[in-house]
Amino acid sequence: MKPNILIAIADDATYNDLSLYGGQNVKTPNIDRLAREGLVFNRAYLPMAMCNPCRTALYTGLHPVRNGACWNHSAARPGTKSLPHYLGDLGYRVGLCGKKHVGPHRSFPFENVPGIEGGCVHPNPEFGVEGIRAFVGQNPDAPFCLVVGLFEPHAPWTLGNAEHFDLDALKLPPYMADTPETRSDYAKYLAEIEVLDREVGDILDVLAQSGQADNTIVIFTSEQGSQFPGCKWTNWNTGIHTGFVVRWPGRVSPGHTDAIIQYEDVTPTLIRAAGGDPQAIDFDGSSFLPVLLGDADAHREHAYFMHNNIPEGPPYPIRAVTDGTHHYIRNLAPEAIYIEKHLMGANKWHQYWPTWVVDTTFNEHTRFVVNRYLHRPAEQLYRMDDDPCELTNLADDPAHAAAKERLSAELDRWMTEQGDPGAEIDTEAQWQASKQGRHFERQC
Repeated sequence: MKPNILIAIADDATYNDLSLYGGQNVKTPNIDRLAREGLVFNRAYLPMAMCNPCRTALYTGLHPVRNGACWNHSAARPGTKSLPHYLGDLGYRVGLCGKKHVGPHRSFPFENVPGIEGGCVHPNPEFGVEGIRAFVGQNPDAPFCLVVGLFEPHAPWTLGNAEHFDLDALKLPPYMADTPETRSDYAKYLAEIEVLDREVGDILDVLAQSGQADNTIVIFTSEQGSQFPGCKWTNWNTGIHTGFVVRWPGRVSPGHTDAIIQYEDVTPTLIRAAGGDPQAIDFDGSSFLPVLLGDADAHREHAYFMHNNIPEGPPYPIRAVTDGTHHYIRNLAPEAIYIEKHLMGANKWHQYWPTWVVDTTFNEHTRFVVNRYLHRPAEQLYRMDDDPCELTNLADDPAHAAAKERLSAELDRWMTEQGDPGAEIDTEAQWQASKQGRHFERQC
């Protein structure tokens, strides 16, 4: 019997703010229960720390340069196929409830499942499980794949109750400046994580009530990091590292794995689990089913990342690679000041950034985190296991020269393989053209 598939995607939840990855500020009993029942990936990554490109990679199995979604609010290359095509060919009903944020529709022909309405900037998005219940129970004889795109904890942080958090007791991540406005906004963000957790619990309850939980692969992913400086829209670990849990009763043993995976591997894995042959398709990703089934401890040797800042700010292209221990980042325009309009502009979403700028006058730590965010060298190298928030750049440390040289060469190889032209695609003209189906030519 083919397994059903349920994928729950959070929206902008920094992985190590979750308790299953060591977060100490917010309780998430439903996500924690799923983690206890499933396999937790300690090294799962996105190709880009922004919604549209990472979800396009998740559904297509292709890196951004190949699928065409190299910017936020862009579109896949004409003719690109995705999860609904591949699983549909294997007899699945493939639906999506909630946030989609990929296009065009012909490349992502999900069946629309009602129940989660509104958008990431909507003050009161509605959440209901009846559409999910109907889809799951529609035809017990046909396997289903359902993606549930949740909107929490994407800014603006308006849902949940932040008042119960003791602001003075919050443990701020070290990449943040400690101001009252930061603590207030961080609490609002944590309150939305609580809402996220309740919604995950409601979805899992519907699955249990359907009687199909034992034959369903459940995947939870936290997506990219939050809208705090150093997370979303960066190639730092707190941007591209995603929380990732897989539960498959009777097939996947609970525990943790250090196997490296990234979003491009998910669709090939699900095809293999559904009885198909992903090797017959020209994916960038590959199936990590052997890791799920306990037949392998490792999967990929490297994970790869990119960032194009248009349309979220002026051009600031980045490329990066990790082997799971060292993380090498190459900033292709290091002479520029990094600007992200949502974080640094005048808006009602969050009020902390101006307080950071003021606090740089006398606070050495604030000065460090602001300068770290705005001014970046051509090369950065970090030990992700020792320094998960990546505050100590080892690029000029002779003790790590061999790792930098090795990963720099691997990044060159990957960019050449992908036909990535680098900085020249981070332009408004290229972004606008992509939305009209006129993508740049890969330099292969």
